[in-house]
Amino acid sequence: MLLKGELASWSVEIWKRFRKWGGVPTGITQNSKDLLASPEIANILENSDFIYMLNQAAGDRQILAKQLNISPHQLSYVTHSGEGEGLLFYGNVILPFIDRFPKDTELYRIMTTRLSEIIPEGGA
Repeated sequence: MLLKGELASWSVEIWKRFRKWGGVPTGITQNSKDLLASPEIANILENSDFIYMLNQAAGDRQILAKQLNISPHQLSYVTHSGEGEGLLFYGNVILPFIDRFPKDTELYRIMTTRLSEIIPEGGA
């Protein structure tokens, strides 16, 4: 079992190797502040070329605003935002977006993460 510091070091090492080998390492988290508490992991965020950010909890918003230099206006796009709304970070560009993906498509049915739409009512 890896300890907290070892896990951070291992994650950074794997991230760096994937990038060196031409890979596109991808991470996802629900609570950014948990990851950003580690200086090693925070460094991964600073070196990420692409970030897709949706609605953020208040504590996470403040940490991310400072870490990524997000203006108060830009922060409004991840504050109590609806489905499909947020910010895209690509290089030094921060782009607010609103994406209304049609729910009556096969692609939506494949990609949805809503359990109520995946599992029939009454259980599996």
